[in-house]
Amino acid sequence: MKANGTVFKYGDNVDTDVIIPARYLNSSDPAELAQHCMEDIDKDFVNNVHKGDIIVANKNFGCGSSREHAPIAIKAAGVSCVIAETFARIFYRNAINIGLPIIECPEAAKNIEAGDEVEVDFDSGIITNKTKGQAFKGQAFPEFMQKIIKAEGLINYINANN
Repeated sequence: MKANGTVFKYGDNVDTDVIIPARYLNSSDPAELAQHCMEDIDKDFVNNVHKGDIIVANKNFGCGSSREHAPIAIKAAGVSCVIAETFARIFYRNAINIGLPIIECPEAAKNIEAGDEVEVDFDSGIITNKTKGQAFKGQAFPEFMQKIIKAEGLINYINANN
């Protein structure tokens, strides 16, 4: 399983309130949430993101409230993967539960820049910056997590295996 896209880069402590502002939480519709994804930190994100693009951030991505709306908005916006130095624990779990691939790799997070073309191989954990010709070793997804992501989330995975 692989992801390939152009990078949107953010810093430390990107919290769930800037990923999807609370004023839009009256909806749980993924398409509607996607229209407001990242707007408080990057007003042009929704106009510039394309299916398959990748978010790269520094430390503690997804901190703040435990709402699952945040990874839903990112996934519905077309983002294929989020790479960060570290993730807030509840965001990490919510992302996997809804089928959004995320990978921790401090070296990649520090060296990849906005606009770089990046490929992520989830089987090996290899992150390749095609723009700069660099490769980084992130944590590969265990097989069971890959199955959850391929099923588009935990509920679909459970329903398919019962």
